[in-house]
Amino acid sequence: MIFSARDEQYIRQRLAALPNTVKLVNFTQELECQYCSETRQLLNELARLSDKIKLEVYNFQLDREQVTQYGIDKIPATVIESDKDYGIRFYGIPAGYEFATLLDAIEMVSRGDSGLSTSSLEVLQQLTEPVHIQVFVTPTCPYCPAAVRMAYQLALASEKIRADGVEVSEFPHLAVHYGVRGVPHTVINERYAFTGAVPEATLLAHLVAATQTSHRH
Repeated sequence: MIFSARDEQYIRQRLAALPNTVKLVNFTQELECQYCSETRQLLNELARLSDKIKLEVYNFQLDREQVTQYGIDKIPATVIESDKDYGIRFYGIPAGYEFATLLDAIEMVSRGDSGLSTSSLEVLQQLTEPVHIQVFVTPTCPYCPAAVRMAYQLALASEKIRADGVEVSEFPHLAVHYGVRGVPHTVINERYAFTGAVPEATLLAHLVAATQTSHRH
């Protein structure tokens, strides 16, 4: 059991309001993955608490077709989708503060509504190239869920954007590669980065700056 009885009651209440079915697609393998089995167990227990949550589990080594389809490059990985894949991913175990991120993502995908302001949606409509947002987080960081949630909002609102939450302590090579010294640390299109949770308007400004930067290269 991962959840206490009190946790279960709270989670059931939140999930009871889901309007549409959400599919969690988990990529895992038995060996060489620190938190694969724990992540699968957490998602199993979560799916048990709502008939609106469907869980599919694939083997990262063997199920190459699904790995390619979803663009998965590390595990454990969880895709949060409905009948549409919005490009919303979480890499690592969504534990600690990041469990809130998972619940928020499930609710948002179920509603199919990003909740972004009209001005933000107008900015997103101007995007012409694909955008990849990675938000590096740790389970003990209270500011991280807000940063990941906002990246997920952008991915839900725009077909051009995919957004990854990445639990960085499970992928230390990525911390080195991207120079992550504090969390949340957001990287847009590999080159443009900033640290800290920022308001919606600031994130959109970063997004615009990042896409202009990548155009110049």
